[in-house]
Amino acid sequence: MVLNWIDQAPRRVLALISVACVAMLAFGMYLQHVVGLEPCPMCIVQRYALIGVAIFTGLASARGSKGWWMSFAALALLAAGFGAFVAARQSWLQWYPPEVATCGRDFYGMIENYPIGRAIPMIFRGSGDCTAIDWTFLGGSIANWSFLCFMGFGLVLLALLARAGRSKKGGRAALA
Repeated sequence: MVLNWIDQAPRRVLALISVACVAMLAFGMYLQHVVGLEPCPMCIVQRYALIGVAIFTGLASARGSKGWWMSFAALALLAAGFGAFVAARQSWLQWYPPEVATCGRDFYGMIENYPIGRAIPMIFRGSGDCTAIDWTFLGGSIANWSFLCFMGFGLVLLALLARAGRSKKGGRAALA
């Protein structure tokens, strides 16, 4: 059933992935600004990967040309793979924390010890501890859930690209 939907409406699938990414980013902002969780540098990198997946899938869903959406879906697949790698690494660090965690500095320490030109880029790198588990849902940390979401996006994108490539070789035109 899911594969039929991928075959019949690939642009809708891409738009749905883009909306899911935006929803995940909004939830991350909620956790940061309302709940008060500080993102670590690896969390920030995962956000960038999520933004990449959202932008690439959004662009892929914008036009009906098969070459267009397949190109941007491939870029989204790369961004999802990168995000899954970072989330897997953070999950590993949470399960097997190193003795000395050097994941970031605190905000005030950066402002006091560095000129503003160096401190501003450091602020956007995050300041939380990558090994800390501050929030869980059904036993999984944010990094664990992020990994699962990136893998889900990647699998759907891979299936979409494989099915579209197969229909091209088989002589059938994929529906946009």
